[in-house]
Amino acid sequence: MKNLLDFLRAHFHWFLFIVLEALSFVLLFQYNGYQNSVWFTSANILTGKVYEWSSKVESYFSLTKVNEELTLRNFYLERQVSQLRRLYAESQEQQPEKERRELEKLSQYQLIPAKVVTNELHRANNLLTIDKGAKDGVEVGMGVACGQGVVGVVFLTADHYSVVISALNVEASRISCAIRNRGYFGVLRWDGKDAGIAYVEDIPRHARFKRGEWVETNGFSSIFPAGVLVGQIRQVYNSRDGLSYRLQVRLSTDFGRLRDVVVISDKSITERMRVMQAARDSLKLNVSE
Repeated sequence: MKNLLDFLRAHFHWFLFIVLEALSFVLLFQYNGYQNSVWFTSANILTGKVYEWSSKVESYFSLTKVNEELTLRNFYLERQVSQLRRLYAESQEQQPEKERRELEKLSQYQLIPAKVVTNELHRANNLLTIDKGAKDGVEVGMGVACGQGVVGVVFLTADHYSVVISALNVEASRISCAIRNRGYFGVLRWDGKDAGIAYVEDIPRHARFKRGEWVETNGFSSIFPAGVLVGQIRQVYNSRDGLSYRLQVRLSTDFGRLRDVVVISDKSITERMRVMQAARDSLKLNVSE
């Protein structure tokens, strides 16, 4: 004990120097905007790299199961595509021309593949991070999906990473969707409880549908094209005011096993937003007159 006290007494000035240096750095980064932003950016890059390495190791050990699922999914998709082409050809006399038009519509969407680096499930406002950013073509407001369905919307981008608002987000997730082949549409919301369950609200009272039917995006927004799977209807409730239905939906995306996703880039978004803004400006002008 005496030796320890002698050591501390002899090197007391060094310990004091280290404490004062640490305190000065804390004050520097906490109360200076530029230094704080530099520290925040550097810390995010380092944290992103660590999470990326961890994700790669985890992904490696789950490759066997993923490959099995991909093989089965590709098999079923190939069968479905073949059947749909045959039925389409039988029902259309000018099939080559119509097929060309459909391909032109699809060409406006660019898919940017990405991997999930971090993923939250147990918060009220869950976020996830992907390993693609602004330099990869990702922009704020783009939709994110996976092979199973809807994932979320890009909220923030850096050069090589992006933060995505998950569909499991109480405040920010408002995805427009509709009942497949029915046309009735509403808004997807999560209640902050079960990570596999969400709700589609504002379905009109005159709508006709059954439990077990599928819900998908309706393409009304500039975020997702029509037809991206959301989930399957489990229960039907009345809204609080009794004027609409509230559908309980089992989400098709398994957020607990989320690894590979795609960011959906729609080349027509800019044009549509420009036309919409022009219409709003025109309405404001007419009202003011």
